[in-house]
Amino acid sequence: MSDASQHAQMDPRMQQFLDEEKRKAVFNEVVAQLASVCFEKCVSTPSSKLSSYEGTCLSHCALRYMESGQVILGKMQGQ
Repeated sequence: MSDASQHAQMDPRMQQFLDEEKRKAVFNEVVAQLASVCFEKCVSTPSSKLSSYEGTCLSHCALRYMESGQVILGKMQGQ
């Protein structure tokens, strides 16, 4: 049985649940990538506290990362 035919036979509530879980997994992956990229870019030497520069850099990096993701998503959706 193909994925398409299994999808058509699935209980709508189960499909909605699975779709939501997939969205959560994608969101968690994006957050993990964001944390990794921005940490590497902004934190030169890990310590118990972030410097003012590191905090500002992390905030700006996260904002740029999210904005660029929105632009890419918009292009993929043909907006």
